[in-house]
Formats: sequence, C-alpha cells, structure tokens
Amino acid sequence: MRRARRSLRKWVGSASRYSMFRGASGVIFRTVGLITTLVFGVLAAPVAAEAQAGKVTRVGFLRWGSGGGEVEAFRQGLRELGYVEGKNIAIEDRNAEGRTERLPNLVAELIRIPVDVIVAFTTPATRAVQQATSTIPIVTVSADPVGTGLITSLARPGGNTTGLSLVGPEADGKALGLLKEAIPSLRRVAFVWDPANAALLRRFQAVEAAARSLGLQLDSVVVTAPGELENALESAIGKHAGALFVPTAMASAYRRQIVDFTARKRWPAIYADPASAEAGGLMVYSTNIADQFRRAAIYVDKILKGAKPADLPVEQPTKFELVINLKTAQALGLTIPQSVLLQADKIIK
Repeated sequence: MRRARRSLRKWVGSASRYSMFRGASGVIFRTVGLITTLVFGVLAAPVAAEAQAGKVTRVGFLRWGSGGGEVEAFRQGLRELGYVEGKNIAIEDRNAEGRTERLPNLVAELIRIPVDVIVAFTTPATRAVQQATSTIPIVTVSADPVGTGLITSLARPGGNTTGLSLVGPEADGKALGLLKEAIPSLRRVAFVWDPANAALLRRFQAVEAAARSLGLQLDSVVVTAPGELENALESAIGKHAGALFVPTAMASAYRRQIVDFTARKRWPAIYADPASAEAGGLMVYSTNIADQFRRAAIYVDKILKGAKPADLPVEQPTKFELVINLKTAQALGLTIPQSVLLQADKIIK
C-alpha cells in the first residue's frame, strides 16, 4: 500500500511539473488538480473502508419477561452469520420482568444508546417500541402480530416492524386437546393471562372456543403483577380447575413461580414454551422458540444490510413440538396414556 501511494504521488508530482514547464493554461492546472483529488480519494478509500469495518453495530433486545434462553439463541444465530459480539456487534439486553409499566423507560434507554435495530419479544414489548419510534427497525417475536395490530399483514407487514409469529392458527386448540387426552377425567381448566397483553386476550378467546368443543369449562385467571400470581392461582384451584394452561408470555414472566406452585399443589399444567418442561412443567406444546430467535438473527442481518422491515414477510411457525416430563407426571401421581406418549417429540425422564 505504501509503495502504491509513493508511486501515485510521484506520478502526480511529475504531471504538475510537466504542466508548469509547458506554461499550461488554467484549464490544465484545474485538470491536474482534479486528478490529484481523485488520486488521493483513491488512496483514502482503504482507510475509510477500514474505519467502516471497525464499526460496532448495536442491537437492542427488549423482553417483557425473564425468558428461557432466547437471548442466547439469538446470539447463536448472529454467530452463525459471522457476527462477533464485542467486535462488530453488541447486544443491549433489557428485561421488564413482567412489569408492563417498565417497558417505556427501557425502550427510551435503547433509543438513547442509540441502537440500530430492536428485537422485541412478546406483544407488549413490541407495542412499547412502536409507540416510541417509527424509524428504528423492529424485529418482533410475538403471538399473532396481525391480530394484535402490530403489523398490517404477514406478507407485507408495513411500517418499521417485521419478524416472526409464535402461534399457528390451531396451536392452542391442539394443546388443550392433548391435555384432555393426557388427563381423561379433566373437566375444568384455568387459563392464566394479563389483559395488558392484547395477544393474550385473543389466545384466551381461542382456548375458550377449543374448550367448548372438548366439553371443558375454561376459567380466566388474571395476573397483572408478580404479587398477584399466587392468590390468583389459589383462586383457580378453589374453583376446582383440574389443570392450568400457561401461554408463552406468562411463562416467560413467571415460569419459576408457576412451576414451583403447581409442584406444591400437585396441579397439572401445560405450557407454550419448551423451557418450562425442562424447568419441571408437566407438558409443553410449542414451536421451537430457540429456533425462532436464531431466525430473528437472520432478519436483523437482512435489515443491517439494507432491507426494509416493511418488505420482509413475517414468518409463521410450521412445526410444533410436544414435550412431556414423566418425572413431573410421577410426582403428580399421573399416568400419561400411551397414546399421548407416542405423540411426544421429547420425553423427560
């Protein structure tokens, strides 16, 4: 590089001397000046490229709840795409710990940093980002983003938001059917949710419709803050609910508390995220959330390379997994029918 620069400088100097020796007109001097500018522009280009290559892109990661490994799955996805944390990318992780009122301040923190793109897990987190910015690209991982109004359509999301949907059209009905098949005596199920999450209202309605078709009664268990959880679950048991249905967002916020409570009360529960089975939950019927967040990294990569969120179709899950924790079943005194075990993608013993 030094040799090339010396040669170019020598050539420019020679051109300048030759022009003066010939008594060239001002046009020639201007021409030489233009050549000189172009040459030094070429010399400076590698330096500018090196500076650009050293830029660290900042990605915000906003969670409504504590989660179950989604940040690490996202990191893995970035690594697979060639990103190196601390070298060319940095992840700014923020967690509202299930408190919706904290989300606006956490979003404001990310915007002040500033970040180049924000990954938002759950509907409340995505909504909080959308309310704060219309320019920073958003990659949502949430339930029913069309039904909750986060995007215009799956094919053409519009605005500054794209991403992945966590729930397929028939997923909750299938989950409830599996729970009924696993516990044939089941007559009443409690559904724990937070009305602040628009997606959970739609899921409650979907599960309620599925319950009616299965001859089950669905009870609403509303929890808007961590301190309300135990009393709300106690109330559901008092109404003789034979099992608990835990959607993804509630598991992400309260997984440990719910698993511990149901273990103490010997109360069966089905969850909508894989981490809950590993934590001791009885059953899980869910898409592979870790895979969803690895795919979220692909969306981030495309956006950083110039794609517009409005033009990136939102993905819906096509594969769901049934996980059964037999150790928990034994502790609850349950015998899972062979017909259900044969449908399991994974059995924890």
